Amino acid sequence: MIYDVAVLGGGPGGYEAAIRCARYGLKTALIEAGELGGACLNRGCIPTKALLHCAELYHNAAHAADFGIETNTVNFDYAKMAAYKERIVEHLRRGIASLEKAHGVTVIRGFGILQDANTLIVNGEPVSAANMILAVGSAPSRPPIPGIDGRDVLTSDEVLSLTTCPDRLVIIGGGVIGIEFATLFATLGRPVTVLEMLPSILPGVDREIVAALTHILEETGVRIVTGAKVTAIRSGKEANLRQGDVCVEYEYDGDSKQAAGTCCIVSVGRIPRTTGIGLDQVGIAQEKGFIRVDETMRTNIPHIYAIGDITGKIQLAHVATTQGMIAAANCAGKQDLMDYSSVPACVYTSPEIAYIGITAEEAGRPVKVGSFDLAGNGKAMIMGEKRGLVKIVSDPDTGEILGAQILAPRATDMIAEIAAIMRCEGTVEELAATIHPHPTVSEIIMEAAHDTEGMCCNAPPKTMKEKGGAHHEIRHKHA
Repeated sequence: MIYDVAVLGGGPGGYEAAIRCARYGLKTALIEAGELGGACLNRGCIPTKALLHCAELYHNAAHAADFGIETNTVNFDYAKMAAYKERIVEHLRRGIASLEKAHGVTVIRGFGILQDANTLIVNGEPVSAANMILAVGSAPSRPPIPGIDGRDVLTSDEVLSLTTCPDRLVIIGGGVIGIEFATLFATLGRPVTVLEMLPSILPGVDREIVAALTHILEETGVRIVTGAKVTAIRSGKEANLRQGDVCVEYEYDGDSKQAAGTCCIVSVGRIPRTTGIGLDQVGIAQEKGFIRVDETMRTNIPHIYAIGDITGKIQLAHVATTQGMIAAANCAGKQDLMDYSSVPACVYTSPEIAYIGITAEEAGRPVKVGSFDLAGNGKAMIMGEKRGLVKIVSDPDTGEILGAQILAPRATDMIAEIAAIMRCEGTVEELAATIHPHPTVSEIIMEAAHDTEGMCCNAPPKTMKEKGGAHHEIRHKHA
C-alpha cells in the first residue's frame, strides 16, 4: 500500500500528527506495535495523574474534619485505585482509535523498521509513503548500577502496573517523575526516601519554589537526600537488613550510606527508542541517540520527519503533539516552524508546580520579578491551602513577560494564561490590567503582576529592605 504519509508511533505526537495529516487531505497510515496513546497515555501522564487524583481524594477525606465534615475511618484500596486508573486509560485509548478511524487514518498494528527512505517493513509487509513521521518515543533509563535488575526494583513503567501499595519506598532520582511518585505514596501515608545525585531536586525549577516544596514533602514523610550517588542495590538479606527489603547503597559526603524499603523505584530520565528501527540503514543523522531535526521537524532527509522524545528537545507530551502538528503541516506543504520559546512545564505535586520561560537566575541580564504569596488568596484559604507562591519575570524596559513560576493548587491549569500572553509577546502591565474573577486562585497571577511595580493591594507594604529582595527588583545573574 502506498500512502502520502506514514507515521511510525502512536503516542501523543504520532496519533495527532496522523489525524492532522488526514485533515489536510493526505492519505495517512499510523503504525503502532503496542497500544495507541504511547507512554503518555499507557505508562506515564494519564495513569500517574489518575492515581494522584485518587490520593488527593483520600487526603481530603482524611482531613475532612478540618472543614466540619465528620467521617468514619478513611481507608484506601490500592487495587481499586489501580482499576480506576485502567478504566480511564482504556476509555481514552478507545477514543483515540475512534478518532483515527473517523478521520480515515489506516492504523497498522506492528513494529515498523525502515527499509529505505520511502519504505517501512511492518509484519513482513512493505508500507510505502512519500513522507514519513518518526514518533517512536522513549523508555525509562536503567543506569548501570549493580543490582538494578533485582527483585522489587521497578522503573516508572513497572510501578504503574502494581495493584498493591508498597509499604516503604526508596526512589532513585529527584526529577519530575521521581517527585510525583514520592507525592503519590507519601499522600497515601507511606514513608519515602528520595535519593538525588544533584545538589537539588527538580533541576530547572525556581530555587525558592523547590525549597518550599521540599519543606512540604518532608512534612508529609518524604526524606530527601541530595548529593547522593547510588553505588549498588542489594536485597535486605544481603545487606544484613530486614528480609524482603530492598537496600540501596549510596555515597554521601564521602561516606557510605544505606536506604531501605520494600520497593525501589528507578526514575533517572528516559532514553530514545531509536535502536532497531533502521535509522543507520537509511542514513538519518543522530546525536547521542537522538534524531537531529530542524525547526520544520525535518531530519537530514527532507521528506522524513521526527517528533517527540526522540528529537532530544523537550520531553513533554504537549511538545510532542505540537511537533506532530508542525510536521503534518510541512508534509502538506504549509511551511510551519516549531517554536520552543513559551513551553509550559508541570509537576503534579501537592500543591502543583508549573513554570514557563526563564527564572530570574537564568536571565543573565537585569529583570524585574513580581511575586505573591498564596496565603493572601481567599480561594486558597477556603480550600485549606496556605502554602505556595507565584513569581513573574519580566523585562524592565519593555515589560514583556519572560517567565513565570507557580506553586499553588491547580497551577498546572493556570500556567496556560501566562503561556498565551508570552506567545503574544504580552507585557506584565497588560496582565496586571486583566480583570481576574474573584474568588479564584488565578488572582495570585494578577497580584504578582501588580507587585512588579510595587502596586499590590492585597499584601503588606514592603520596607525598603524588602524591596531589595526578591520582589519587583532588578536582578542580575551571579557568576
